[in-house]
Amino acid sequence: MIERAPPQLYFVFSAVFHYLGPSFAVLLFARVDVLGVAWLRIVSAGVIFALWRRPWRAYRGLDREGRRVLLRWGAVLAVMNACFYESIARLPLGTVAAIEFLPVIALAALGARNRRNGLALVLAVAGVYLLTDVRLEGEPLGVAFAFANAILFSLYIVLAHRVSRLGGLGSVDGLAASMLIAAAVVTPIGGWQAASAIGDPVALLAGIGVGVSSSVIPYVADQLAMRRLPRATYALMVSILPATATVIGVVVLAQIPSPSEVAGVALVVAGLIAHRAPAEPVPGDPVPA
Repeated sequence: MIERAPPQLYFVFSAVFHYLGPSFAVLLFARVDVLGVAWLRIVSAGVIFALWRRPWRAYRGLDREGRRVLLRWGAVLAVMNACFYESIARLPLGTVAAIEFLPVIALAALGARNRRNGLALVLAVAGVYLLTDVRLEGEPLGVAFAFANAILFSLYIVLAHRVSRLGGLGSVDGLAASMLIAAAVVTPIGGWQAASAIGDPVALLAGIGVGVSSSVIPYVADQLAMRRLPRATYALMVSILPATATVIGVVVLAQIPSPSEVAGVALVVAGLIAHRAPAEPVPGDPVPA
């Protein structure tokens, strides 16, 4: 049943929780320091994956290169989440999202080898610009964290795609192993800031909720989508995230979009319609990195 579902459906799940998770995290900042929230998110997700998948068994079955890819992905997950939370603690989420999208567009451009894909990129970039109102004003440290998060997010897409195609490794098992690695990496970074959550059941439960909504549901959906989508196709589809945020704002927060935001959504959708995915590789052929 999982294999028969279209990969685009899994991406929709990822896109929705991509914004629900951070909204829960921002609320938790009032109880726990920023890096402590990042620690709670990653560690709680790592524990859930460990109980569910026993990822160490899959890790032992990999060759040296496969293990290196998992180690790199886990390190990227840890530092990326820390930078993301530091940036949204200082800057509006829309500004961070706009900066985050810039290197993703560059990834999509690698697969844009015809005019139709070029047009799709132009439409998507214009739509994202209207939706997020790209701004670089604000706290300089926040901008620095946002750009660091953007670079790491592009690396996340590259490494996650590699993990999803590793032979002999289930996509969710690879994610589970990388999440445990991320938990080890993030502990010296933010574990000490999570100390305030000890003895606070509300904060602990909220931290687990952030982990499930931010790292379990969307990352599992990402892997199920990436396993059947070319990387360039996935990278372009990420442009729908601001549109998803607009819909969530209307349904959950009663935030009615302005005319420019409606135009942005329309441009993003037009870009997705115009996009033509590169030909899928033949089974057995090497998959581009």
